Amino acid sequence: MGQAMPARAWGVEELSVPDRVLRVLEAGCDQFGGEHIPEQIVALVEAGRLTEERLDVSARRLLREKFVLGLFDHPFVDPAGAAASVGAPAGIAAGLRAQSRSVTVLKNDAPERDSRRGEPTLPLAEGSRVYVRGLDAEVAAGYGTVVATPEEADVAILRVKTPFEPREGGFEQFFHAGSLEFDAVEPAAILELCATVPTIVDVYLERPAVLPDIAESAAALVANYGCADGPLLNALFGRVRPEGNLPFELPRSMADVRAQRSDVPRDGKDPVFVFGHGLRY
Repeated sequence: MGQAMPARAWGVEELSVPDRVLRVLEAGCDQFGGEHIPEQIVALVEAGRLTEERLDVSARRLLREKFVLGLFDHPFVDPAGAAASVGAPAGIAAGLRAQSRSVTVLKNDAPERDSRRGEPTLPLAEGSRVYVRGLDAEVAAGYGTVVATPEEADVAILRVKTPFEPREGGFEQFFHAGSLEFDAVEPAAILELCATVPTIVDVYLERPAVLPDIAESAAALVANYGCADGPLLNALFGRVRPEGNLPFELPRSMADVRAQRSDVPRDGKDPVFVFGHGLRY
């Protein structure tokens, strides 16, 4: 995509390319990814610096995984069989149900104006008047009555994504990085909605997000890791029970993130939600 992608060698920049390759193999690597330099390995063998026995170890490990997968039992693809099995209704249904089950309920309070006398926000009652933002209103209409303004709604459903800082280069754009904090504009709009109507905020956690104010203001907060509108609504309306748990902490601020040790898991001092958190209903 027009961007040079040189091999990285963090920490061993002073080593030659053959020395780097040898160091990687000595560390236990079995397969190089993203590099096309088999001649370097051949040269190491010919120079007597790398034994063929060491390569056999990696070859056995890689072949074993292929045998476990059955790739040598059925090495040829059957196009007709593939067409019949890929995208089969049963598989699609199982995948959509898995999306619903993976939804993680982080917060589930009783809205202040809830007529159910202290009952939690989720699951939503079928036919509720809902105001939606960030999801397909036609899909939502299969679960409740979609209204045009927050003031008309019993509840609002809002979908957002973990923020990131865009990077230059076609390849770099695929990998989101930078601050986990929202800018000043998006949280203000979310908090305004939360102040108007009990609001369920769904956040796509492709990586952790800093959202203490949103977590405080939302009537319910849920997380997903890649979920279509229908499966999300199935979870919110209780048609499928969400069973997800957080795979990482949600930090309270970027200052807390920077203070953590990079080599210690779950090192946050006061996360908004801890590793493994997930409510049920």
